Amino acid sequence: MGRHTGIEQGAAPANTARTATGTRSAVKQGVTVVFAFCAALSFVAINLVDPNAGATATPDRVTVDRFGGAAIQALEVDGDYTIDASKESYAVEAKPAYVEPASTSASSGWAPPAVTPDPGSAQAYAATAVAARGWATTEFDCLVALWNKESGWRVNAYNAGSGAYGIPQALPGSKMASAGADWETNAATQVEWGLGYVQGRYGTPCGAWAHSESIGWY
Repeated sequence: MGRHTGIEQGAAPANTARTATGTRSAVKQGVTVVFAFCAALSFVAINLVDPNAGATATPDRVTVDRFGGAAIQALEVDGDYTIDASKESYAVEAKPAYVEPASTSASSGWAPPAVTPDPGSAQAYAATAVAARGWATTEFDCLVALWNKESGWRVNAYNAGSGAYGIPQALPGSKMASAGADWETNAATQVEWGLGYVQGRYGTPCGAWAHSESIGWY
């Protein structure tokens, strides 16, 4: 009986060792299975959220439109709030070609002709032209003051800064061609054009003179 007891006591350690080894093996297999399951689940989740996340970058890769061509995605949250996410865009435009500004008489190289002005003869003609329009002599006085200020009644008076020319200082001087082809040298042509401008714009020479006195030009 004592021998039988000894055999049973001696066999117990071997059984315990085999049990411990089996337990560790089972735990290791369980951990491996759980890890593999988690890895597979993560891979599936990534592809569900972003199908392109695991794509390999290649020169032939074509980007997939995941939003059905919509330019803006709207995300609604609890409450009266909305978050809008829009894609940025830009356009490339060619630099416009530089265009030279149109030249004026002041910069076109035009110069007044060489003539000898005769302010007295110009005023004498203007007095007759004012009377022919039915204006009073006071209108002629206003005209004298106006064109004294503008040009000194010189037929070739030229403002190089603005391009204004002649007794009435037409801007540009070529406007006076409507009164005659000799607008550059003929005082009578310039006076006729000037009186037509004054009448059409201010009514009378005194109206033009009052504007010139108030503003500095007419």
